[in-house]
Amino acid sequence: MGDTGDTEEKELSEAREILERSSSVIVLSGAGISAESGVPTFRGTDGLWRNFRSENLATPEAFWDNPGLVWEWYDWRRRAIKDARPNPGHFALAELENQKRKFTLVTQNIDGLHQMAGSRSVLEMHGNLWEIKCTKCGLVTKDYRVPLEELPPLCPSCGGMGRPNVVWFGELIPMDVIDKTLKAIEESDVMLIIGTSGVVEPAASMGLVAKQAGKTVIEINLEHTPNSSLFDITILGKSGEILPLLYTPSVAYS
Repeated sequence: MGDTGDTEEKELSEAREILERSSSVIVLSGAGISAESGVPTFRGTDGLWRNFRSENLATPEAFWDNPGLVWEWYDWRRRAIKDARPNPGHFALAELENQKRKFTLVTQNIDGLHQMAGSRSVLEMHGNLWEIKCTKCGLVTKDYRVPLEELPPLCPSCGGMGRPNVVWFGELIPMDVIDKTLKAIEESDVMLIIGTSGVVEPAASMGLVAKQAGKTVIEINLEHTPNSSLFDITILGKSGEILPLLYTPSVAYS
């Protein structure tokens, strides 16, 4: 095995030892882990729909200007991921949660695959594609129907118009999610950053916050990110292949 292979083996071994010693872990996951399950990123060419770009549809202004059009796009997105299933990376994180005294999974993804794999302590930074929020009374309901029977869907409680319960461009991530994330970083030993580009804020800064707090940060991604050089370990590759190598299923935290 050449130098590159030796380096990868060393990083894997070191990351595994660090995780085995830790009792409190926080994970930040991005589009990369979902892409391995066949979920489109909806950026670049994946985001083009009827000559509309995702950046032009995922805004409050676009919704109020033409809610039917925006809902057609989200209904199309729901159809695109309805058959997606968790991959080994998702299941590895769910298993890791079972082994740790404290575990928090913060995700930028809106597809619900982490929960489907069995993860329980999940903070969704950008919301959930399978939830609908009433614009009148604020009621949030889960709806897995594909396609939806009416667009826009109406609130079952007050009849108000529903919107996707996601965070759009120009909207703020809920402060309770930020607060819980920062608290989890503070209480953690290790932070895992998985499949995220490191350029979308505030998620991009979370690893730096962890480093400044003296935490060990391990990054798993297909390629280096702008912050890779600042982290303790960066392992390049598919999360579905790497994550199952980082823990021993039969060993649980006690």
